Amino acid sequence: MEFNGLMKRYLHQDASARQRRLHIRTYAVLPFNEECGLLEWLPNLNSYRGICIALYMQRGQVMSGRQLQQLAVPQTELMERKREVFLNQLLPAHPPVFQDWLLQRFSTPHSWYEARNSYIRTVAVMSMVGYILGLGDRHGENILFDERNGDAVHVDFNCLFNQGEAFAYPEVVPFRLTHNMITAMGPLGVEGSFRKCCEITLRLLRQETKTLMSMLRPFVYDLGVQSRLTATASKSKTGAELTDPKVTNDVQRIAERLQGHVKRQQANSIPLSTEGQVNFLINEATKVDNLAAMYIGWGAFL
Repeated sequence: MEFNGLMKRYLHQDASARQRRLHIRTYAVLPFNEECGLLEWLPNLNSYRGICIALYMQRGQVMSGRQLQQLAVPQTELMERKREVFLNQLLPAHPPVFQDWLLQRFSTPHSWYEARNSYIRTVAVMSMVGYILGLGDRHGENILFDERNGDAVHVDFNCLFNQGEAFAYPEVVPFRLTHNMITAMGPLGVEGSFRKCCEITLRLLRQETKTLMSMLRPFVYDLGVQSRLTATASKSKTGAELTDPKVTNDVQRIAERLQGHVKRQQANSIPLSTEGQVNFLINEATKVDNLAAMYIGWGAFL
C-alpha cells in the first residue's frame, strides 16, 4: 500500500497523468502485529465477479459451481484440450455483460462516459503497477468496483513477487484483462485510452526506478514478509536467509521489469521501449492459451 501511495503521488505530479486524471484507489491499513490490524472500510463497492454473476442471473445464464468444476481441465492436460473447453464451452456460456453494469449504474450519458473513463484509467494503472510488483491472484473477488464512479479498487495483496507462478495452476497472465473487461471499454477495446494510460503509468514506473526499488528492497528482504510469502522459511532466523537465492531473484525480476525486460529468460536481451513492453503485456494478458491455462476459479471466462 505504501508503494501504491507513492505511485499515486507520482501520477498526480506528472503532467500527462494528471491531464488524464490517472490515480490509484488506496485505503488505510494499520497493522498491530503480524496477525492483527485495521483496514479502512470502503463503502459502495461490489466485486467484479459479483457484478458479472448478477448480470448473468438477469439473463438466466448462470453456470453452477458443479458445472464449472466439470469443465475444469486438469493442469497436466494438453493445451489443445484446455483451449477447446475454453473457446467452445466456457466463453459461449459467458458472453460479455460487464458493459451492462456501467449502463445500469450510470444512466445519463455524462455519468456513463465519466464512469467508463474512470474504469479504464484505474484498471490500466493497476495493471501496470501489479505487473511490476508481480501481483497475482487477481480473481473476481479481489477486484472491486465503486458503484458511484466506476473506479477499480484492488484488495488482497498477499500474492506478490510472482508467487502465483508456484500455484498448482501457475498464473501465466501479467494481469486480468478478460473479454468482459475489454468489451466494457467500448468499441476500441484495449486500443486508445487503455493502452495510452498503461504507457503513461509504465513510463512513470520506469522513470522512478531508483526510488521505487529503494522502497521495495527492504520489503522483499524483510524476513517476516519473506517467510509468509514462501511458506518455506526456517523457524530459526539465521543470517543465511538474507542471501536466499529466491529473495535475490525476486528483487532482480522487479528490476528487470522496470528496465523493459519482459521475460525472465531474456534478461540479457535488449530491453523494450515503454510502448513495446505495454504491447507485449496486453498480448500476454489476452492470449487465449494463457487464459485457457488458468485455474477455473480464477474465472478467465468472466
